[in-house]
Amino acid sequence: MTRAGSATKIDPAKAEAALTLGPIVSSAHLATGAMPVLSELEFGLILLDHAFERWMVRCIAAAGVPDLSPLDVLVLHTIAHRGRAKRVADICLVLNIEDTHLVTYSLKKLDAHKLLVSGKRGSEKTVNLTAKGEDVVRRYRKIREALLVQSVKSAGMDEKRLSEIATLMRALSGHYDQAARAAASL
Repeated sequence: MTRAGSATKIDPAKAEAALTLGPIVSSAHLATGAMPVLSELEFGLILLDHAFERWMVRCIAAAGVPDLSPLDVLVLHTIAHRGRAKRVADICLVLNIEDTHLVTYSLKKLDAHKLLVSGKRGSEKTVNLTAKGEDVVRRYRKIREALLVQSVKSAGMDEKRLSEIATLMRALSGHYDQAARAAASL
């Protein structure tokens, strides 16, 4: 490696060795089975998840609400979706969360920031955004457009391909859910 300002020299032997190592994974022992590419995908998901969570927390802080967790941000956006009041069960279903107490705790945090208003649908409690909550979501969206969307667009990412990847990820989530159910019965 050379200093800044000059070209980086790559050792051809090391480059060739890197090509023969196989998929990039975090757990090589899991990549030795029948489908090593699944371990490569899982490592990519791990990296993407951590980066996405960092992004959400920093974006919501820039929008004026520090100290929220990634789940709090997801719950806030789920409540904002389509501008309709949501029940805890609705939020858990959309986010594929089994432990309702996690969502309930997020709702308490969001309520403490005065982002939510409670209501009723029949005998069930609902939550919706306050004017302050709507303003925070609007600011988040504006920051997201400026910092993330523009960056992804300028990288030349194909929107159709990204949509196909999203579809594949949702389908894979079903396989992981089924495997989790099977593992719970062992």
